[in-house]
Amino acid sequence: MDLGLTGKKALIFGASTGLGRAIAIELAMEGAQVTLCSRSEDKLASLAESLSELGCSANYLIVDLSSKEDREKLVANLKSAQDGYDILINNGGGPPPSTTSETTTEQWISSFNTMLLSTFEITQAVLPHMRKNQWGRIINVVSNGVIQPIPNLSISNTLRASVIGWAKTLSNEEAANGITVNSILPGRIDTDRLKVLDANKAARTGASVESVTQASLKTIPAGRYGKPDEFAAAAVFLASDRAGYITGSMMRVDGGLIKSV
Repeated sequence: MDLGLTGKKALIFGASTGLGRAIAIELAMEGAQVTLCSRSEDKLASLAESLSELGCSANYLIVDLSSKEDREKLVANLKSAQDGYDILINNGGGPPPSTTSETTTEQWISSFNTMLLSTFEITQAVLPHMRKNQWGRIINVVSNGVIQPIPNLSISNTLRASVIGWAKTLSNEEAANGITVNSILPGRIDTDRLKVLDANKAARTGASVESVTQASLKTIPAGRYGKPDEFAAAAVFLASDRAGYITGSMMRVDGGLIKSV
């Protein structure tokens, strides 16, 4: 199946590890020109070099979304660029575990700036190019916690749910411009982030990491954690020409973890 991604320019955040890295690889392998973004220069440089050796087009930008200065510089550059991006992958790192009662005002503000404000600003900066070309794909990596809140992830549950409301509103505003806006809800995908969460739960409950993992697997109908490339495949489809009539949606990639319809 030709996904129509050859030559499309993709801007991918959180691209040095985990889900963002997997999405970047799959897009590049489909012929997209990928720009990798994160704080880790070493990891980005290594990934860009590996993709280039495979004949893919890849470059990178060092961006710390928790830094106001970095965000302002990036947005200014995006707005002033003569060319723009056809595909935007909004994907940021998850906030630290916490309960609602434990979360401080400073943590709420910092997480809002990193997880929400940066998404809003960057998306606004890339929209003019997409409108001009009457084609664009905006994909937000969120969490299944927007449907079923995850214990001890208060910040993530709250702010990622806000992304869903924003994305649905934006999808209605931009559909006539050939721009789709969709969100992907990962379940328990086998990444470093998941390992941290399992280890945190083990420390909090006094259980072993292995027992935490086994208990988690029992809640997943598929009986296993997902693979990053399985998640990335969903993102690549939503970024493609073939998904042009899908917008304002939430796609679950969770092995059946969420039980609601």
